[in-house]
Amino acid sequence: MNNNNNNIKQNGQPRGNPLKSTRKTRGNPANIKPRPAFGNPANMKPRPASGNPEQSKKSAREIALKILLDCHGKGAWSDAALRAELAKHDLSGADAALCVRIVYGVLQSQFLLDYDLKNFCTRDFHKLDLTVLDILRIGAYQILFLDRVPDRAAVNESVNLAKKHGYSSASGLVNAVLRKLSANRDDLPDLPKDDIKSLSIEYSCPEWMVARFIKSLGTDETREFLKSCDVIPPVCIQTNWIKTNSENLQAELRAAGMDITSHSWLAGCLEARGTGNITQSKAFRDGKFFVQDPAARLVTALGGVQPGMRILDICAAPGGKSFSAAIDARNQGEIISCDIDRRKLKFIQDGASRMGLNMIKTARADGREFHPEWEKRFDLVIADVPCSGFGILRKKPDIRYKYHGMDDLSGLFALQREILNNAASYVKPGGKLIYSTCSILPEENERITDAFLKRRPEFIPRDFAASYPGIINHHPGQVTLWPHRHGTDGFYIRVMKKIPEA
Repeated sequence: MNNNNNNIKQNGQPRGNPLKSTRKTRGNPANIKPRPAFGNPANMKPRPASGNPEQSKKSAREIALKILLDCHGKGAWSDAALRAELAKHDLSGADAALCVRIVYGVLQSQFLLDYDLKNFCTRDFHKLDLTVLDILRIGAYQILFLDRVPDRAAVNESVNLAKKHGYSSASGLVNAVLRKLSANRDDLPDLPKDDIKSLSIEYSCPEWMVARFIKSLGTDETREFLKSCDVIPPVCIQTNWIKTNSENLQAELRAAGMDITSHSWLAGCLEARGTGNITQSKAFRDGKFFVQDPAARLVTALGGVQPGMRILDICAAPGGKSFSAAIDARNQGEIISCDIDRRKLKFIQDGASRMGLNMIKTARADGREFHPEWEKRFDLVIADVPCSGFGILRKKPDIRYKYHGMDDLSGLFALQREILNNAASYVKPGGKLIYSTCSILPEENERITDAFLKRRPEFIPRDFAASYPGIINHHPGQVTLWPHRHGTDGFYIRVMKKIPEA
């Protein structure tokens, strides 16, 4: 399936460095900068329809509307909903790409779209039925951001969506609002002067979240961080050194017609762009690589995994850190990968089997529950704990709408403390404990580990086993990675050592 990136409106800005529009330039259509939808549509490869002829008749916009309604009304995650819906419908590559781009584009731009739309709506915008709201958002996204969709087509298709979904009475409103938006696209309202409100609207991020980021980063760097969350990241893959090396893997994937480059600073990591679904490749089926962000790959590198180690991955799903550890250990030793969900454990075991990593065994376990048979048994325990996911907004744009304030995260903080305390019980004297999250909030990261080290004097900070000069500048044994600084997911890693017994 083609990536179809040409759908993004262009204004002379290099395609590889898309930036957000600013209200100072929105008066001139030539200055409007594209806001890309998250992700690579080519990686959402559609599968054949299930056999129901009615399913294949739905358009890309109808499917996008259903997914958005599931996200907004039922709390569904967009990536999972997209995979499920595209599997049901026999869309062409271009239509599947359009569906993906609309879904992620609306989620990434929701506050900005609403801000523009309500300027042209004579009714109380947020009292409109959710279906009508999402139809308007779909139409507005196409008008403002998709160059290859004519405005008249965006308006007409949105009107048709309203009628098809039983909202004929609202079709006139949809038609009027979107036509006004199209006619006034070079005279859209200015953003508020207040930094928090302005950034919240421009980057569709709740005000409380923007304020929290500003507290950590300041206003200017918060803008850079939020901007980075709208850049389409490459698909990063990690070489399975048990079966190949990165040079041979790169050559094999290029021979298959893929755009593959080496990562700028992480050995064994390759970046794929516009490749279609790379997990459908022969090299993937042969177990020569797995998909993992460089930040997550650093966990075992910084932890100093060696052959022969006994390793416990206490919150292992979807398995990437267990795979990394097994590869770094040259498949020599023992890894127990845990999760509470049997389906996720099967996914881990299938991945280990595909890559020939037979040192990995799975175990169903709750990270909070103590298992006496594991006490003081492991050289390395990895606690990659459940977290807010604020470090992966560029990959999961709907995370920003799941929480309504810091109070909503208090349960997570308690869970993180509980898992870390339990994980520490399994580290043998002289062994290491790694705590990690895909969050950039200190409340989930250094505040958790600092408090742990004060409570547990038998553990001390441990400097990293690997060094990345110019990339990672850290306090002893801990680092927070950022997409706008490092080009990775937002991620926190801390390495701690258990003092040997006298």
